[in-house]
Amino acid sequence: MRAIVYRETGGPEVLTLEELPEPEPGPGEVRVRVSFSGVNPTDWKSRRGEGPGRALPFEFVVPNQDGSGVIDRVGPGVDTDRFGENVWLWDTAWQRPYGTAQEYVTIPEVQAVRLPPGIGLDVGACIGIPYRTAHRCLTVAEDGPDRLRPAALAGRTVLIAGGAGAVGNAAIQLARWAGAQVVTTVSSPEKADLARAAGAHHVVNYRSEDAEQAIRSAAPNGVDIIVEVAAAQNVGLDAAVIAPFGVIAVYANNGGNEVSVPIRPMMTPNARWQFVLVYTEPEGAKMLAIDSVTEALADEAIRIGSDAGLPVHHFPLRRAAEAHAAVESGIVGKVLIDL
Repeated sequence: MRAIVYRETGGPEVLTLEELPEPEPGPGEVRVRVSFSGVNPTDWKSRRGEGPGRALPFEFVVPNQDGSGVIDRVGPGVDTDRFGENVWLWDTAWQRPYGTAQEYVTIPEVQAVRLPPGIGLDVGACIGIPYRTAHRCLTVAEDGPDRLRPAALAGRTVLIAGGAGAVGNAAIQLARWAGAQVVTTVSSPEKADLARAAGAHHVVNYRSEDAEQAIRSAAPNGVDIIVEVAAAQNVGLDAAVIAPFGVIAVYANNGGNEVSVPIRPMMTPNARWQFVLVYTEPEGAKMLAIDSVTEALADEAIRIGSDAGLPVHHFPLRRAAEAHAAVESGIVGKVLIDL
């Protein structure tokens, strides 16, 4: 089968197209014929590692955590009714050498989640990292909820930093589905249009207006949940707009790897900081996210494409290096590798 592999850390140029043996599913596993492989920042960061030319924990790595496809074989102990299911995949390459940038992948069956009828495989490949990250960020407030469903966030205001990004888009759509009032920040008019298309109620361009004033105008009592992509840059703003008992959920280190938190402004509202990495979140939280996201898919609350605020960019497998380079350069939207 065709697969993209890298044998040392480095830039996109370390990715090569090779032929690998077709895998067979073991006990409790399914084999998926991959349709789309989703590329996320975590994938190029893993490929680069701590510097070029470093050794890997495996002989080689097939990149990309997310993807979608059709189950074409099942291993011992797996219900044969799963044969032929359309599925979305999560954490495929976490602590394993085999991600989704290959024609077939074997994976524990729990990590191949059935897509509801009528939901396209291209949508499925956009789910894993962005939507699970967004779900975790939206469910770490002091008084819950611990999972999302319609009305779960009713009466709450959510601030999403970077509403035109993949996680930002996912957070807007999930928060809207769960009944929240959604405010988001962006850096350009073009990104503002995408955030509105995703469903944000209020969009703030922090480069052309006073962000604190605009957010306070939309949320006079402050925001209950902040989905934060750039804590080092936004800590002052977050402290200024957080509501009593609010939470700042940090899922990335864009703009800096260290943050100085103003203590007293955080103490007064009894606010909390929560750091989020979906790979190591509690197992129960993972399962609740998968259930919630699948329910949102069934409700047709998750959309992709420019009219949903998430432009999708397609690359063939042989151009996987270009796909990685596009994500690494900060392309707006979602990058998929078509198999």
